[in-house]
Amino acid sequence: MKNPKHQVILKFTALLLILVGYFAYLTYQYDFLTGGVAALITWSFFVLCTPVADAGFLLDFPIRVLFGVRMVLSEIFVWAVAISLNTVAMLYFRDYYQTTLITRLMESIITTPFPYWFIVLLSAIGTFLSIRFGDELMDVLHHKDREFFYSNHFKHEIVLFVFFLFVLFSYYELIASLGISVA
Repeated sequence: MKNPKHQVILKFTALLLILVGYFAYLTYQYDFLTGGVAALITWSFFVLCTPVADAGFLLDFPIRVLFGVRMVLSEIFVWAVAISLNTVAMLYFRDYYQTTLITRLMESIITTPFPYWFIVLLSAIGTFLSIRFGDELMDVLHHKDREFFYSNHFKHEIVLFVFFLFVLFSYYELIASLGISVA
């Protein structure tokens, strides 16, 4: 059986190559600065506007496996970086939001507080719930907090699961209001 840390490094490298490939494509389409800023805005879209830890998970899971840092802590850092990046981009690189469909959507969400900031709020709730599930799973796998997990698991997890379904349903309703088909 392969070493889990080795598998994590391979998956991280594959995801990183996808991000670098996307950056290279945008750089080829536009120029180096435009491609870089658009790639970063796209990454921030997946951090801030999807209700699961996908773009942040690129860092969260490998950091948890390799260094033992809880995923919720690294995800807070990822969110801070994504918010800061969009603040700087809106102030100094606003034109770069017009490069791709995703960057245009990101600009629409940022510049329309009601109702589209609810997408970010719902995404935060969904992301941090999914990260919590991931951290709990890693704890159980490593025998940390196992007794607490088993004693409170059923009631607690059902409430969180129902809430997560509510978040997903609300998220898809808001995304549909942007005219995006999720089918």
